[in-house]
Amino acid sequence: MRLDRFDLNLLVAFDILVEERNVTRAARRLNLTQSAMSAALRRLREAFADDILVQHGKKMIPTAAALSLAPEISTLVADLRGLIARGLTFDPAESQRLFRIVASDFVTTVLIGPLIEQLQKSAPHVRIEITLPRNDIKERLEDGEIDLIISPEEFLDGPHPTELLFEERHVVVGWSGNPLTAKGLDPDIYYQAGHVTVSVSRDGTFIENHLRSRGDRRRIEVVCAAFSQVAWMLPGTTRLALMHERLARVMARALPLAIFDAPIPLPTMREMMQHHQARAADPGLNWLRQQLKQAASMPPDAGPVPA
Repeated sequence: MRLDRFDLNLLVAFDILVEERNVTRAARRLNLTQSAMSAALRRLREAFADDILVQHGKKMIPTAAALSLAPEISTLVADLRGLIARGLTFDPAESQRLFRIVASDFVTTVLIGPLIEQLQKSAPHVRIEITLPRNDIKERLEDGEIDLIISPEEFLDGPHPTELLFEERHVVVGWSGNPLTAKGLDPDIYYQAGHVTVSVSRDGTFIENHLRSRGDRRRIEVVCAAFSQVAWMLPGTTRLALMHERLARVMARALPLAIFDAPIPLPTMREMMQHHQARAADPGLNWLRQQLKQAASMPPDAGPVPA
């Protein structure tokens, strides 16, 4: 078969079909009809002289040949996507590019939100799509479905480049009228209080994983599904919470909160950016990463902290 007669879109279909092992799901991911996806599978079988997927009961199983080709084709598809995405030039003032970012509500609140306001002037047509972290983010990065992951260092691995975005410490936050902390905060008061925590995925959070690994002694009374929910659980109660310092400063502008240094030793969190290695030379993505780094270099708002 001559390459100039081969439809390169079939490589994308091959990549998704072998991953999903289901024509219907593959069609849904590519926004195709099931009949169009079936036709693509038929053309792949003809091109490679192999069945690619074989029906086994209610499942479809990739052939040995398909499995051997899958890693190379997956890499090739990712490289092609990166080539198309970066194009030849990037002009933020004129670009209408859509950037897909995976980030927590913490990062969205303290970093991406303020950056969006700045980009309204410098890059008015650029679009940002933010997705919360999910268990499949590594696969989605591999598939080229997302451009950038922003995450604590502990949750990133694999061959793709990472770089430090900012470092963050955790502070203790409570209601400004909390009688337990009227005279300050020490370890005894900290453990005497009830606590509000966050559970966002099966992987846990940076600070909760750290405390759990060291025998957490807190009495957990409220568990939230997002970092930005925590502060709203504190006013009018004697509960305390560990929060990212930047987020605590933001929330203290809207709520009657007091912020304290943690009375127990806590590690510094390293918030990282990760992108696919095929997009290392992507001028648009490099521009976005630089914008994020500049925004992250601004110090946290020096909000109210008890003496």
